Amino acid sequence: MTLSPAELTSSGLGVDIDDTVATVTLSRPERRNAMTPSMWRGLAAIGQQLPSAVRVVVVRGAGPSFCAGIDLRMFTPEGVPGEQEPRSPADPGFEDEVAGWQQGFTWLRRPGIVSVAAVHGHAIGAGFQLALACDLRILADDAKLCMKEPALGLVPDLTGTKPLVDTVGLPRAIELCLTARTVSAAEAGELRLAELVVPAAELDRAVADLVAALLATDPAAARATKELLTQAAGNSVEQQAAAERHAQAVLLRARLGPPG
Repeated sequence: MTLSPAELTSSGLGVDIDDTVATVTLSRPERRNAMTPSMWRGLAAIGQQLPSAVRVVVVRGAGPSFCAGIDLRMFTPEGVPGEQEPRSPADPGFEDEVAGWQQGFTWLRRPGIVSVAAVHGHAIGAGFQLALACDLRILADDAKLCMKEPALGLVPDLTGTKPLVDTVGLPRAIELCLTARTVSAAEAGELRLAELVVPAAELDRAVADLVAALLATDPAAARATKELLTQAAGNSVEQQAAAERHAQAVLLRARLGPPG
């Protein structure tokens, strides 16, 4: 799917690409960036259209919050103005529609990029899942995280359950989801849900410093290393050792060029 800048804007998104860095901004500040299906489709389109030169993607929210979650007007008879009504769960195509929404989140884990969530204010439900979809998270000290879906009679279905369990462990993930309690920025740091927690006034500088450090690494080595780290949890020591030596050989051979 390809969307024009005007179509992205109408869906509540903004994208700024500066050479190797793309900044994706949730731009519905009047709704605290509450998400809609068109936003999820827009995020997927951004991933599909991302130039190959981009190495770092920063995701942030305009206004007082990162993202307040799903726009709850989706569950009212009136719906969200300008939004196409989602498929009914009784429709056989419902799961396919959700799969399309999930594509707005999964591309942030690609090996060729490092994604960074710059979180301030609320990151609730879908917003929390969007932050979890990113490789790294920097939180302002006013950030508040909550997996709200179970309290609304839903399950988190925007790819957030695996990174949550991988990060905090199964028991804590169960507790966070089934109580739907709010996690402060300080606790998020303790739970390793944030790589860094900074005063709100310092969030932009902290993100810029991290981006600069990420870009200082050799691009090919960064991609290969991220691929290795991503598969490590599912590999045995022997499998990971084999993956390491193979990745090293591929990387160094590419630098040597074809045999003379």
